[in-house]
Amino acid sequence: MKAIFISYHQALTEAVMIILDKLRIKGFTQWENVKGRGSETGEPHYGTHTWPSLNTAVLAIVDDGKVEPLLEALRKLDEKTGQQGIRAYVWDIVNQM
Repeated sequence: MKAIFISYHQALTEAVMIILDKLRIKGFTQWENVKGRGSETGEPHYGTHTWPSLNTAVLAIVDDGKVEPLLEALRKLDEKTGQQGIRAYVWDIVNQM
């Protein structure tokens, strides 16, 4: 099992949900109105007058076999919408329950 944290411009929410649905990733937690700034070329998303946009974040726990298809779909989305920004981070998890 892997944990995948996805942070993206709020305008991409519908596209991210479509990707999760197509890959049958049903279990996730979503946070709206997340503030942040990209580490390379990203503009701030602070929800302020100067920087009005915001991010959304999703944490999904998926089987190992779904990691690469999800990352590939997110890469393709990022290529189409590079100005808005999307990033995904993956780490191993251990289910203790």
